Amino acid sequence: MNRSFSLALTTTLLSLAGHAAAAPTAWVSSEKDSTLTLIDLTTLKVSGSVPTCKRPRHMQLMPGGKQLVVVCSDSGQADLIDVATQKSVRRVSLGDDPEILDVSPDGKTFYVSAEDDATLNFVSSSAGKILREVKVGKEPEGVKATPDGKSVYVTSEVASLVHVIDVASGKVTKNIKVGKRPRRFALSPDGNELWVTNELGASVSVIDTRSGSVSATLNFEVKGVRKEDITPVGITFTADGKRAFVGLGRSNHVAFIDVPGRKVTNLVLAGKRAWSVALNKAETQLVVVNGLSDDITVINVAGAKALKSIAVGRVPHTAVVVE
Repeated sequence: MNRSFSLALTTTLLSLAGHAAAAPTAWVSSEKDSTLTLIDLTTLKVSGSVPTCKRPRHMQLMPGGKQLVVVCSDSGQADLIDVATQKSVRRVSLGDDPEILDVSPDGKTFYVSAEDDATLNFVSSSAGKILREVKVGKEPEGVKATPDGKSVYVTSEVASLVHVIDVASGKVTKNIKVGKRPRRFALSPDGNELWVTNELGASVSVIDTRSGSVSATLNFEVKGVRKEDITPVGITFTADGKRAFVGLGRSNHVAFIDVPGRKVTNLVLAGKRAWSVALNKAETQLVVVNGLSDDITVINVAGAKALKSIAVGRVPHTAVVVE
């Protein structure tokens, strides 16, 4: 075989192998199982499972995207998993009953909501040591750190507040009144708006991050569904910030939102209790986690149409797309 041809062939095969390894995969946590289910988003089939700690719930990629951090509430731990090898690298303590976390931009600190203690805990991501406990309203859940690392937002479900915490001092600098039972956040790509889902308010509050006040409220309606069954939780933006997607909980639908126009453009039927949502990088597929039907629904974004529902673990909680 010609040497140059052989070299070219080898290079091509390696490139193809790398491309195959980078195939988009949805990692799905399930509260009733100590495993994560992996879904190949090309074939729309289960491709494997990864063992983890007890009651895995929220998940997030670490800065750089090479490790996935899994919050395990019953273990009181974060499990850091290498996404390439699909194996646990280490586990660190998060304290009692952790629920949601965000990671500081430098990856050194976990900001963790501790529901039972009504605190936001600053935890060393390497040592698992609680560095600071910040008292907030009852039943804190959603957590979002700002890209500059200076502030952290946290919801209080009972108080219907969003607390703004200064990282340097560890003090609450502002309390922002939002809708009833706020759950999760999405920060617009330009950082100017923080969107908050209000589970018992059937709405999203839009916070102007510069003024620290609510600038708009989007109310959801689903034909034939009672307002109390429209329970938004999961939310995500497209990279350009022009569209948002919200899981509407017990209404079993997902809302597609025109962000500049502040209006719902499509409602797509998913599974039972459409909970968290995640986009692939190409923004062609939306993964919806259905907490009461033990499956996910993959939606074609352009057509606003469900492609397939795929069974996962029991009581699935969060999906993260790894590519």
